[in-house]
Amino acid sequence: MPEFITAKVLNALCNEAKESARLRKNYNYHSSFNDPINRMLNAIEPGSYVQPHKHENPDKREVFLLLKGMLAVVFFDNEGQITEHVVLDKEENFGVEIPPSVWHTIIALEPETVVYEIKDGPYSPADDKNFAAWAPKEGEADCEEYMKKIFDVILK
Repeated sequence: MPEFITAKVLNALCNEAKESARLRKNYNYHSSFNDPINRMLNAIEPGSYVQPHKHENPDKREVFLLLKGMLAVVFFDNEGQITEHVVLDKEENFGVEIPPSVWHTIIALEPETVVYEIKDGPYSPADDKNFAAWAPKEGEADCEEYMKKIFDVILK
């Protein structure tokens, strides 16, 4: 049975993200974590912190396609220096494919931002992401300050 991605679905997910302590919420289209392709809607609000990470061992590609709002995707070198970034918007940049082993994070630039995310499966919480040691862990006190430093670089 097909599943439709509608404004009603996006709005409901955005409302859940706003109420979430992490300011984000996903809705999976894959029926099992063992699926070879993980597909999901990912609603993210400004202020949500996603610790920079990469997908390797096992290597996985990741794709973000913007459906609503505006999202910055920021890339880093192995020392944590920003190498480039892209702002996904409704006018020019609609999506990005991230190769395996590339450090990255995402930052919502508008309320009610939603992306369709596609990532190689299967999903295993133990090895899905390799988190950057040079960035604060989610929930630590200096996450907000770290995000401000990223904004200082990408919004110039």
